[in-house]
Amino acid sequence: MKLLNVDTLEEAVGKLLRAAETLPLHTQMIRTEEALGRILAGDAVSAEDIPGFRRSTVDGYAVVAQDTQGAAETLPVFLKLTEEVSAGQVPGRCLQSGRCAYVPTGGMLPEGADAMVMIEYCEPFGAGEIAVGQPVSPGRDVVPVGEDIRAGTVFLKRGTEIRAQEIGALLAAGIGKIPVFAPFQVTILSTGDELVEPGVTPGPGQMRDINTGVLKTLARQYGCDVIHTGLIKDEKEQFLRTVKAAMGGSDLVLLSGGSSKGNKDFTAEVIEQLARPGVFTQGLALKPGKPTILGYDEPSRTILAGLPGHPAAAMLVFVLLFGRIFKQLRGEKPPFCIRAKMECNVPGAPGRETCQLVRLLPAEGGYLARPVFGKSGLITTLTEADGYIMIPLNREGLCTGESVDVWLM
Repeated sequence: MKLLNVDTLEEAVGKLLRAAETLPLHTQMIRTEEALGRILAGDAVSAEDIPGFRRSTVDGYAVVAQDTQGAAETLPVFLKLTEEVSAGQVPGRCLQSGRCAYVPTGGMLPEGADAMVMIEYCEPFGAGEIAVGQPVSPGRDVVPVGEDIRAGTVFLKRGTEIRAQEIGALLAAGIGKIPVFAPFQVTILSTGDELVEPGVTPGPGQMRDINTGVLKTLARQYGCDVIHTGLIKDEKEQFLRTVKAAMGGSDLVLLSGGSSKGNKDFTAEVIEQLARPGVFTQGLALKPGKPTILGYDEPSRTILAGLPGHPAAAMLVFVLLFGRIFKQLRGEKPPFCIRAKMECNVPGAPGRETCQLVRLLPAEGGYLARPVFGKSGLITTLTEADGYIMIPLNREGLCTGESVDVWLM
């Protein structure tokens, strides 16, 4: 076993990114309506202007704006009604000065018209005339051609997460299928003689396996397919066989537990035996997360990661390492953070960067960040937190009132 120094978080991310850049980044063409939550694998360009015609935003009358100057409720301007345009209908004639045309919301303005007057400010008068009681300026309540999307322009960039609003924009541009990144393939294996399935009542000294479910959910949240999960006893040969089988079809094999220095914790040893070049990080200068192990197998192009056994630590390490890497590989936006002030002093960890869970509290002019304290084995600390802050390894802690970035979870 080669001896490796503990890495800082940034050093580990750099090494991990170099390994991850060798993973195949496949794409898929899928129907736009089925793309919710997927990541766009190429820029979306519209072949046409959206809208493709001048569209009214109100029910009312299309007019030549100059004709309405000086109009008032007590002294209206009288315009001749030339036609009534239905939704989806092309106007039949060009509008001339002194005339108007009824157009519903979403309807097409006739040529010659440059503004709309809301129907509330208009009254029929006599035979075929409309009394207009409000002046309007050119462009009033009119959406110009291409106001939403211009033909030939990029309106959604590669790396965009597809939400309902992106689906709407794509469909408006007539794009029925889009390229998205194929999910990374992930295997999750939890290790430990003490672990039982979540549906089993634990015996003395046993506990339910939480990490598999938490990591499975996180992996899916970051655009991965979890292709296999399993519980492994603390028996080296079984551990070796299971990990070797997983390496063939997985981009990432997560090993939860078995990465500290106990007699039965042989994650690093197994990675060294199975992978080439093997382990590149054995320990993080991070609290929680010190026993994290990272390795890579070049022949199978598989990343292997030994995560802490404590649920909160395993979750945070996954977010800080793999959540960040997956987003970066696909060109996604970085996670969202909120600026806040510390509600109280919070200690750091000498020589280690500290990931501190916090709760956000509304305060005058912004937010307060209240530390959520709890041991890394307590899953309920995560349910009480809105996000986390990072305390640099060269800081003894943060002071009351100090401004911090809170990364939302």
